[in-house]
Amino acid sequence: MKKVYFYFFWFIFSLTVFVSCSNDDPKIPDWDWGGGETDGDAKPRYIWIDAAANFSDYANSKENIERDLTLAKNTGFTDIVVDVRPTMGDVLFKSSAVQEVKKLDYWPESGGYAFYERTATWDYLQAFIDTGHKLGLKVHAAINTFVAGNSYLYGLGEQGLLFRDETKRDWATTVNIGSGVKNVMDVSEDKYSTKFLNPVNEDVQEYILSILGDLAKYDVDGIFLDRCRFDGMTSDFSEYTHKKFEEYIGEKVTNFPADVMEPDMSEYNALPSALPPYFKRWLEFRVKVIHDFIVKARQKVKGVNNNIQFGVYVGAWYSNYYGVGVNWASPKYNTSAYYPKWATAKYMEYGYADHLDFLLLGAYASADKITGSTEWTIEGFCKLAGEKLMGDVKYAGGPDVGNWTVPAGTDVKAAVKQTVGASINNGNGYFLFDIIHMKKYNYWSDVKAGIDLYLASLEKSKK
Repeated sequence: MKKVYFYFFWFIFSLTVFVSCSNDDPKIPDWDWGGGETDGDAKPRYIWIDAAANFSDYANSKENIERDLTLAKNTGFTDIVVDVRPTMGDVLFKSSAVQEVKKLDYWPESGGYAFYERTATWDYLQAFIDTGHKLGLKVHAAINTFVAGNSYLYGLGEQGLLFRDETKRDWATTVNIGSGVKNVMDVSEDKYSTKFLNPVNEDVQEYILSILGDLAKYDVDGIFLDRCRFDGMTSDFSEYTHKKFEEYIGEKVTNFPADVMEPDMSEYNALPSALPPYFKRWLEFRVKVIHDFIVKARQKVKGVNNNIQFGVYVGAWYSNYYGVGVNWASPKYNTSAYYPKWATAKYMEYGYADHLDFLLLGAYASADKITGSTEWTIEGFCKLAGEKLMGDVKYAGGPDVGNWTVPAGTDVKAAVKQTVGASINNGNGYFLFDIIHMKKYNYWSDVKAGIDLYLASLEKSKK
């Protein structure tokens, strides 16, 4: 999930007196809520709790955890998703495979840029489980998957497995950039400050699976994988991956990587009219790698506790998502029929939706693009996802209410309220990123108004 840029600001705030909006509020579209539901089968409402963004609030305070989970419950959220493996790669639970997080970067109110130290010895994840379940919330854990190190801004330093263990250097991804094909540990550009692992590497996969095995021992309701992907189009171009690609296609690629991809190619730029000869097969290979890992990860989690809901978080922008090597659609969805420029006929076979119990969808449009039928509107993102998932898995989409673009004149609070209807009416739930934004901008009453309107529609449908 994308980085929370403003988590360094913390606010002292009072509990909000929640005021529901009336059904004739002109700022709320007349949603077709899809009646026939009852209170008992109302769709779930998820809120994400980023590890780094919230670390200075929760790392040493069970009281703060209870305070904010109570707010989430009173707002109408039913599920929390606790990030317990930030991008530096250590964890916030007990594991024999990896170290526990002791410090994360933040901006203190006094100014500057520093590490926040965790001095508490109680189990971070278990505190959320205990408090959440006491409040009647479902508690899910999330991990950043194929990452293992951070290089921090302003000379603060770095931390993570890839920095402290030189023997794991070959686990780091190799990127194809303008200055050459390089191990990411040798690249200092800010865009590569989060150090990704190579998802193709079988030792890397086993390492992540061992972490998942330990996580599944907890009494969580679900586990979600975030960043279960490649680090963009430039990754991975190691000799290891080169050989694995040749094995996959059954032939030698001697002019590598030129016959696969030009340096610094981005999924957000228009593809050139003439593509390298192996480009589409390369994209096919990459989605197979991630598909096959998803199968293994599900087996690992279910092998420990079959009752845990297994899922992923992905970005909703499917038309560009080939850039990170992920096909989150149903294998019944014929990708090449809609995107022949970059998808082979076989690309669809590596859709992994049928291996999930639930999917969280980042429908991250700007604050003035709530309704619509296309990508880059919240409603459109959620509608289009249903067409691609084809009933294989339930999903909940929703906004990033802090990092989104807010054009001048936008009524942001009304927009936040509208995101509930735009999302929950076009999927199987509502998903909001992140709790830090709720606290920073005090959006609790706005989200509650949207949720109350949804719940009121269920009551109306029973009459």
